[in-house]
Amino acid sequence: MSGITHLGALLATLTPSLRDEHYVFCSLADTTLAEQLALKPLCTFQEQEGLTLILDKTVAEAHAIPFEAVFRCITLTVHSSLEAVGLTAAVAQRLAEHDISANMVAAFYHDHVFVPANKAKQAISTLQALQQESRSGNCAGFC
Repeated sequence: MSGITHLGALLATLTPSLRDEHYVFCSLADTTLAEQLALKPLCTFQEQEGLTLILDKTVAEAHAIPFEAVFRCITLTVHSSLEAVGLTAAVAQRLAEHDISANMVAAFYHDHVFVPANKAKQAISTLQALQQESRSGNCAGFC
């Protein structure tokens, strides 16, 4: 599998990037593939209770799909391996220390962190600080 697996290297090269869009998590109990494609979800996941969609907020509003909170997406641009151990924990713990919830999505090349929209700038600063600490070898036992 391609990508970096060493936690120290991952943290030192996180390079978090904040996307401009605002996203919402929605759940649809009954849907068809055609409807999913029309909504152009960023991500889907089938759960027992229904199909979870991560949608652009404007799309959810336009289709009257209910949601509870609004998020921004921070992409960790380091090419992380799906077999890497500890990255999710390190990122979530650091954000938790600043009272920022972290909803992680791992994709093939990168990890993506959905944080409350009103804490996005604080989250990106927090992750940039984690990267800087890791580069200097002061990564609180993570590397």
